[in-house]
Amino acid sequence: MMDRRIMLVGGAALAVAPAGSAAATASPPFFPGFRRLDMNAGGVRFAGVIGGSGPPLLLLHGYPETHIAWRKIAGDLSRHYTVIAPDLPGYGASRPAAMSPRWTKRRVGEALVALMRTLGYERFTVIGHDRGARSGYRLVLDHAGVVKAFVSLTVAPTLDVLEGVDYRFAQKNYHWFLFAQPPPLPETLLAAGPDAVINWEFDVMRAADDAVIEPAARDAYRSAFRDPAVQHAMCEDYRAALDEDLVLDRADRSAGRKLDCPVLVLWPQVEAVGKPPPLEAWKRWADNVVGATTTGDHLQAEDRPAEVLAALIPFLARHAI
Repeated sequence: MMDRRIMLVGGAALAVAPAGSAAATASPPFFPGFRRLDMNAGGVRFAGVIGGSGPPLLLLHGYPETHIAWRKIAGDLSRHYTVIAPDLPGYGASRPAAMSPRWTKRRVGEALVALMRTLGYERFTVIGHDRGARSGYRLVLDHAGVVKAFVSLTVAPTLDVLEGVDYRFAQKNYHWFLFAQPPPLPETLLAAGPDAVINWEFDVMRAADDAVIEPAARDAYRSAFRDPAVQHAMCEDYRAALDEDLVLDRADRSAGRKLDCPVLVLWPQVEAVGKPPPLEAWKRWADNVVGATTTGDHLQAEDRPAEVLAALIPFLARHAI
C-alpha cells in the first residue's frame, strides 16, 4: 500500500504527498521550505501554503491576487511564526462547495476560523491586504477573543471609504462599482479580456515593474484570473461589499462594536486610501491602533517588503506571541 505521510500542524493532521514522491520533497512555487495547504474547512477546499513554526499568523491576500502575494515576506516571518497563507474562498485555487448563499466577509471569516481550528489553532494573528484586510477585520468583529492582533495593509474600513468616495476614488477604483453590478455583465466583460484587465490593474497599482512582480508571479496571477469561477467569485466579493457587508459594518458602528485586539495599520504614501486618513478611520473601530506608511504603492508586501517587515516584526513580537 502506498505510504502517505501525515504531518502534525498545531496539533491537527495535515495530509501531504506520498513519501518518496517528488511532491513530498518539493516546496510549493515561490515558497522555499513551505508545504502545500490543501484542506476542507468551513465549506471551502482551501489551497495555499503553510510553513515555519511558532505562534500562528494567518495571511490574507487581496484583489486581483492569490496567496503568492506574500512570497517576499513569508520566509522571514516563518523564522519565528507558523505562517498560513490560503487563497481566499473563490480566489486562486480555493473552491467553495457552493457560491450560494453569497460569500460575504462574514461567511469568509467563518470559513477562515474553521480552517485555523482544523489546523489546531484557536487563537491567531491576522495580517490582511486589500480584500484580505476587509475579510480580516470582519473576522475580528465577529469572533471576539479569537484574534491576538490584526494588521491592515493598504485599506481603511469599507464603510468609512464609501462615505468619503469622490470622483477621483471612483475613477481609480472603478472595479468596486463595475464588479458590483448584477450578473452576468461584469463576468462577461472579465471573460472577454482577463489579461487586459489584470495587466491594467497592475499598471494602476504601479506594479508593472518586474522588480515588484517578477514574470513568474505575474504569469501565476494571470492564470488564476482567467478562470471563470474566480472571476465570478471576485464579482461576488465586490457585490457583497456594497450590500451585505455594508449593512453589517453600519450595524456594528451604530452599536459601538470595536476590534478587540491591537491593530497595526500600514498604508502607502503614494496611494489615496480614502477619506478620512486611514489611521483616523481605524481609530473609530479600535482603541489600540498604531500606524505607519511605506514608500511604495498598493502592493506593499511586494513593492516594499523590507519596510513592511520592519513594521511587522516589532508589532508581532509584542502582540502575536
